Order: sequence, then C-alpha cells, then structure tokens
Amino acid sequence: MTSPDAKPLILGSTSVYRRELLSRLRVPFEVASPEVDETPQAHESPRELALRLALAKAQAVARKFPEAVVIGSDQVADLNGQPLGKPGTHERAVKQLRQMSGQSVIFQTAVAVVCQRSGFSQVDLAAVEVKFRDLTEEEIENYLRAEQPYDCAGSAKSEGLGIALLASIQSDDPTALVGLPLIRTARMIRAAGIALLTASGSSHV
Repeated sequence: MTSPDAKPLILGSTSVYRRELLSRLRVPFEVASPEVDETPQAHESPRELALRLALAKAQAVARKFPEAVVIGSDQVADLNGQPLGKPGTHERAVKQLRQMSGQSVIFQTAVAVVCQRSGFSQVDLAAVEVKFRDLTEEEIENYLRAEQPYDCAGSAKSEGLGIALLASIQSDDPTALVGLPLIRTARMIRAAGIALLTASGSSHV
C-alpha cells in the first residue's frame, strides 16, 4: 500500500527510450513534457549543455508539480568538443555518421532530479566513450534506411542495429548511451525520497 505521504515521480521527458528505461526500476511514474529551449549557448561545451538542459527540464516540470520528484535528462554527442544533436533528417544523419566514422565520440548524458517542495536538487553526468568503425557510404545508407534514427543524438541506436556501426563502448553506467543513466538515476531518486526494491514496488517517503 502506498504511503499517504508518497511523493509522485514524474519523468520530465516525452522520449520513449527514457520511458522504457525508467520503467525498469518498477516504480510508478507519470510523464510530462518539459518544453525547454534546447539551443546551445555561446561557447558552451557539450558537457555543459547536457548538464544545463537536464536541470532546466527537471526544474520546468517541477514548477508545475511542486510536490513531485521530477527527473530531467539530456544527451549531447561530443565529437572533438563539438556538439552533435538529433539530426532530424536523413541528409543530416548521413553527415553526422560520416563525421563520426573511425572516430571516438563522447555521449554526454546528464540527469537531474528536483523536488521543489523539499528543495531537493541534484544533477550528474555519465560520459560514454563510443568508438565508431570506419564506415562505408553503403553501410551508412543501409543503416539509416533500416532504422531511421533521426531522433537520436549522433544518428545511431546502440540498442538496435546501430551496434553494428561500433567498435567499442566504455561507460560506468550501461544505460546512459540509450538516454538515461539508471545507476545515477536510482541513486538520486532514492536520495529524493523515492524507495526502490520495496515489497509493494510502490514509491514512498
């Protein structure tokens, strides 16, 4: 039975990937769109951009739901210090994969947890180093037409066929590359008052 003092948990993201990942923790949660401007600021590094946007998303939703524990997350692909966002189109995805061919790319995946009522606020980042194989034009075209990863930073879904583009992945938080670092997320929501691994599977203070 859920405690009457239970804090609602809200994922401040409409990403289906983050929703699927968070569901692994088996706690009830709602989803809300953060409606945050994701335009990079002048001289902002990919790491700084990911951290700022993750916190901004959590704060935007927390202002609407002050009693809730809110999760915000953002991912920016970092190619030699230059941010690579979601391509949106086939042509941009081709360009991104050409740039990343044979290169190491750091996927900067930030997560923030905020509860406005309690004043709780934490933000953390999991950096994932991904080495891409030397890709042929045919491989790039065949991959993009098969998976159409135009909503993914860096134009590749490692949880799908995109794994065939890669030579190696290095990370201390294995779900971070998909979009939500669950080890960090679990630690932070526990600190905010959401219980995990309870007999009922429900969240409570």
